[in-house]
Order: sequence, then structure tokens, then C-alpha cells
Amino acid sequence: MATGSENPLSLFDIRGRSAIVVGASGAFGELASRTLAAAGAKLTVAAGKAAELEKLAAQCRALGADARVVVRRSNTAADAEAIAEAAVKHFGVIDILVVASGMNDVSTIVEMSPERFAKVMEANVTGSWLMARAAGAHMIRQGHGGKVVLTSSARGLLGHPAGYSAYCASKSAVDGITRALGCEWGKYGIMVNAIAPTVFRSPLTAWMFEDTEKARTARAGFLSRVPLGRLGEPGDLAGPLLFLCSRASDFYTGHILYADGGYTAG
Repeated sequence: MATGSENPLSLFDIRGRSAIVVGASGAFGELASRTLAAAGAKLTVAAGKAAELEKLAAQCRALGADARVVVRRSNTAADAEAIAEAAVKHFGVIDILVVASGMNDVSTIVEMSPERFAKVMEANVTGSWLMARAAGAHMIRQGHGGKVVLTSSARGLLGHPAGYSAYCASKSAVDGITRALGCEWGKYGIMVNAIAPTVFRSPLTAWMFEDTEKARTARAGFLSRVPLGRLGEPGDLAGPLLFLCSRASDFYTGHILYADGGYTAG
């Protein structure tokens, strides 16, 4: 707990903390892993792609971090528990959980099958719930609190006309999990919050940053609703992530932190 008499930068110190990043091979997962590694955390990185995970782990080690790889997605309770157990086996505790995994499937509702809808919900909602459940059980037993950061979106608050019924529903559900666990786990000193980006640079959105007529048209329409007048960059998420993983956010739980250039403010 902050006292007000210490160096305020020390509030952001996570050196030596044991952090799990699930969905580590995705754009936000990679950023989260490198950010926490550079800040001195010990990392357990998990995803389904072994080669990409090993490459990421090597980058994190180059930053001075002890990084371990678990080639699993949190698709089932057994998978989520195995990821959590691996972190405990290697580092003794779990201090931080970042769930960065997820997916989208753009389709109008009448053209989307129930199976496709269920796949989005499983990836974004069930996977987050299962991983929070598995890591949270360890944090409760450990008895010294912890930090859980889920990944939401501006689309958890706002709709979208271009076939986002599954994605918007899933991110609204992640917001609900965040608030519910923030209430449920407050007594254990476990803070649960979510980062909710809008469009930021990644392999999936790279086309929007290009100098093409399609990209310029899409950008102009989108940026007309963004007060800061630009698209997001991965680095725009690093500061909020470190805040939510450190003592600096010890009086924050159940919050959705919009990293959106003011998009959801208007």
C-alpha cells in the first residue's frame, strides 16, 4: 500500500514478480510479455504456437527476464490449471495474470452460425473465465493478493454496424467478469481490471495504417470519432498495463480502462 512518503516511481516496480501472460503470441500478448520482462518480472508465457512462444521467450530473456514457455491455450479447465501450475512450479507463486488471448469473427448475425458465435465466446469469455479461475485459486491460497488484467475492447461498451454481434457480446461479458471478480476477490487483496483498446497497430489492423485509398477512407471515418486524432500504437498499452500490474493500482479493481484516444468519451 502506498504511503505517500516514498518515491512514487517505486509504485510501478514489479521486479521479481511472477507473471503469467496467456495468449502471449498475439499482438497484445507479445507487447505485455516484453513490457513485463523489461520491468523485471519473471514470466510464464502461454499460447498454442510453440515456435512463436520460443521466439518471444528469447526476446524476454534478452531483456533480462527469466521466461518459461507453456504451449497451451486456456481452452479447458485442465489447460488453464496446467498453465497456472507451471508458473507455480517454476517460480513458486503467481503474482500477476494477464489474459491477452481472444479472437473476432466478423459476420452479420443472420449469416453467422451458432457454432461460429460459440467459438468467439469460448475464446474471449470462457478462456478468460477459466484462466482467472485457475490463477485466482493460487492467489487466494497464497494469501498476499495479486493482479489480474483481462482484455476487453471499446466494443464491450459500443456496438458496431459491420457484423460484430459475437465480438461485442463477448467483450461485454469480459467486462462483466472483470466487475464481478473485482467485487468477489476484493477481500483477498486481488485486483481485477481490464484494458479496453480501440484500433491499435497489429498484424490484423496493419492495413488501416497503409497509404491506400481503402485505408485512408477507413481511417478518416474512424478518426473523425477519436478526439486525439490518431490510431493506437502498441506502446500506448504498455503504460496502462504496467499501472494495472503494479502497486500503483492498489485501490483500483473492477475497472475497464479504455485505451482509445477518447473514442468512448463522445
